[in-house]
Amino acid sequence: MFKISVMYPNTPGARFDHAYYRDKHMPLVKARLGAACESYTVDKGLAGGGPGQPATYVAMCHLFCPTLEGFQAGMAAHGQEIMGDIPNYTDLAPVIQISEVVVG
Repeated sequence: MFKISVMYPNTPGARFDHAYYRDKHMPLVKARLGAACESYTVDKGLAGGGPGQPATYVAMCHLFCPTLEGFQAGMAAHGQEIMGDIPNYTDLAPVIQISEVVVG
């Protein structure tokens, strides 16, 4: 299993529409990737590690994909549409990490 994490840095003054991300963007991603994305989660950053510290990321999603090749093929076919939707919910540039899930 592979996990693709898409994280949006918590930047003062940046715009992020959590409702759009949760209700429109992520269902779009799942619909376009189909079986290449088994499931996904959406996180809303609330706080950092210490008292009064802001969250490092304003939002994150984690896509769980059976194969890396399936995810890459889905993004090759639909990545332009998926990435083109980003301005509809944020002016932030996402940070992306691909990981292998070793315990799940």
